[in-house]
Amino acid sequence: MGIFTKNVGRTVPPECAGMEIKTQTSTCTGEKVIGFYNRNTRELMYSELVKSPCDIAEFYKKYGIKQEKKN
Repeated sequence: MGIFTKNVGRTVPPECAGMEIKTQTSTCTGEKVIGFYNRNTRELMYSELVKSPCDIAEFYKKYGIKQEKKN
């Protein structure tokens, strides 16, 4: 990643259209990932590591999706 690169948002991949975004936590290590959840195969697609709540916001921002607020 260079100094002069521009962070361009991506669109949702066609195979992930209509899927929900879900976070999963490992029971062993406590590692948390976020990605598009496929209910048929029960797998997380395009998953990314989450180290802080900012990473979750960045995931939504990257794909141009409005983040739902949980109360």
